[in-house]
Parts: sequence; C-alpha cells; structure tokens
Amino acid sequence: QVHVVESGGGSVQAGGSLRLSCAASGRTFSNYAMGWFRQAPGNERAFVAAINWSGSSAQYADSVKDRFTISRDNAKSTVYLQMTSLKPEDTAVYYCTATRSYTYYSGVPDDTVYWGQGTQVTVSA
Repeated sequence: QVHVVESGGGSVQAGGSLRLSCAASGRTFSNYAMGWFRQAPGNERAFVAAINWSGSSAQYADSVKDRFTISRDNAKSTVYLQMTSLKPEDTAVYYCTATRSYTYYSGVPDDTVYWGQGTQVTVSA
C-alpha cells in the first residue's frame, strides 16, 4: 500500500504560478512511477504529467507541455508539479498517483494505482 498526500493548491490569477507537492509513504518511493491527473467540474479526470522512478523520463499532456514541469526527489519521497503561465482552464482538482508501471500513464491498464485525495487549483481571469 502506498499513501500519497497532495499539497500546494490554491487560488492564483491567470499568468501566475503554483507548485504542487505530493508526499508518498508506505513503500519504497523509488520503485514507483508518479503522475498527476486533474478533474474540472463536469469533466472527466484527465492526465496531466508523469515521471518514471528515476526521474530520467517524463511525459505531459499537450495542454500543459512547456508550462508545467514534473520532478521528484526520491530522498524526500516527494514528487512536484511546477505550474507556470496558468490559465483559467487549468482550474481543477489535481490528484497525485503512484504506480509500479510507468506505462500506465501511456494508457496501459494497471490494476494497482494509488490515488491521493486531491488539491484544488483555481485560476482566475
């Protein structure tokens, strides 16, 4: 079992920045790929970004590429999502995930994915 807890959400004006953090516990953090999803009201949950166990590979949704950066610190068992040039359409609840399979974030099903409770990000125009 892996327990993940998000933090760092809040309200910001368009063009601003926020950094989300996700602290993991329960298993060896460096064995897990980590990712972020988001869900806006009335929308399905959508992939945002993911990073492999070592941090050597990352992938992004087209909508956030060149604005968001995912990183991890295995010594702190924490993954980060640096968000810049925020837009009102980035408003959503952001969820952190952990899985042994990095390919999950490319669409390969995985039965064991751990989810956090989410953190709200609100971007005003």
